[in-house]
Amino acid sequence: MNDQTPSGHQSLAELIASRLCHDLVNPLGAIGNGVELIEMTGAVRGPEMALIRDAVRDAQARVRFLRIAFGAAAPTQILSTREAKATAQGPWQGARLHVSWAVAEDLPRHRVKIGYLMLLCAETALPMGGDVTIAQAPGGHLRLSAKASRVTLDPALWSVLHFGMNAAARPLKACEAQFAALHATLSLFDLTLNFVAGDDGLIIATA
Repeated sequence: MNDQTPSGHQSLAELIASRLCHDLVNPLGAIGNGVELIEMTGAVRGPEMALIRDAVRDAQARVRFLRIAFGAAAPTQILSTREAKATAQGPWQGARLHVSWAVAEDLPRHRVKIGYLMLLCAETALPMGGDVTIAQAPGGHLRLSAKASRVTLDPALWSVLHFGMNAAARPLKACEAQFAALHATLSLFDLTLNFVAGDDGLIIATA
């Protein structure tokens, strides 16, 4: 397993993603602080404030997650288990998808990035939601396992993980960008991906 980032590698797409997420973090934080102050003063009450508060928290969680999943990863940057777990679970609070980050050690940011992209790919195959666990297998490889009442794979889309964007034989949608991003990141580190789907489960693992 090659765990070393090629010297000086930074894709334009990753830099753009990092910049967009970076620029969104501060205004979202400011809105969140403003909502908290309004709630503390009691100037506005009712379900409207709760709706705004929850929407801001959801947006903040998603930006933090997407910044790691699609942004640039410095060669020496490490993410703690605590941060990786909190960021992985943040976007899915209250959703039908229950996510568990079960990696027991701190990881280089690019490996967390791979895990998050695996999660985004798995989400597309779980239309009814499910329980997803990301753990570390022997040899340091990441393994995602999902249990769900329904698993649906688009073979053309999932072939992108093995053969790149052209394998889908159609333009990818914006909501499918994770497949191309995961293939590119895996290729960068000389990794491949295996996945097996059944009627009630899905397993994705790096190799």
